[in-house]
Amino acid sequence: MEKKIIESNAVNAKTDFVQIGDQKIAYRSIGKGLPIIMVNRFRGTLDTWDPAFLDTLASGFNVITIDYSGTGLSTGACAADILSMAKDVRDVADALKFTKIIVSGWSLGGLVAQTVTTNYPDLVSHTILIGSGPPGKNTGVPEKTFWERALKADNDLEDGYVLFFEPKSEASKKAAQLSFGRMAKRTEDLDTFVSKDCYINQRKVIEDFRDDKYDILGKLNVSKIPILVLMGDHDICFHVEDWYPIVGKLPLIQLIVMPQAGHAVQHQYPDLAASYITAFINNSLA
Repeated sequence: MEKKIIESNAVNAKTDFVQIGDQKIAYRSIGKGLPIIMVNRFRGTLDTWDPAFLDTLASGFNVITIDYSGTGLSTGACAADILSMAKDVRDVADALKFTKIIVSGWSLGGLVAQTVTTNYPDLVSHTILIGSGPPGKNTGVPEKTFWERALKADNDLEDGYVLFFEPKSEASKKAAQLSFGRMAKRTEDLDTFVSKDCYINQRKVIEDFRDDKYDILGKLNVSKIPILVLMGDHDICFHVEDWYPIVGKLPLIQLIVMPQAGHAVQHQYPDLAASYITAFINNSLA
């Protein structure tokens, strides 16, 4: 009998590891093509990406999700600064023998992606930022409701409505239910929760990014790397309005604002978000 080949997708992708010195970084890889390394949100793990979004991207790219050092299934110490988190991305790229990557970051991951872009510019061809913010003292800070929910020991669907979607929109709440359902389909080879010590460090990293002590904004001003920013019109963590003056200054940045949406536009609109990213990369490669 001919053996049936099961195509790898985000729900069944095997967790692998790269060895970096005396530690291991966990990752999953699906699809073929140009590599996109996805860096995660506050308290995010390999299991907190919507598989529909990853699978749609993987129809045209090699999509790699990672756990930061010391978080989830990765070993080592939890990063205490944004440069250490950016180094994780470079180390994974080096270990997988990628000479060029597209770096895509969601929320905290967007801050990491900007740091990768400005500290390892020869490695990055394109930068994708989702539900994230620019460096510096911006007008918006996370709403009180965000931290009340984000710091809970565990988050359920009701928290998800508030944290990642637009609870005033029934369409957005329905999208949240579908997204949570898709993520729940993975039942084996699961990741582990981020420890409290690690996510306390992550919160400090978010706050430190606003001080821009590494001059990331200054480096972005002279960067030649195309940047796409995807935002919801009501993101309670990073405010879309903070991007308006940045977009006016950086010639290679594009901003897309998605309606009735919050902090996870790629989960509310997985196919559309992936199509925007694909078109952006392909058009800037032409």
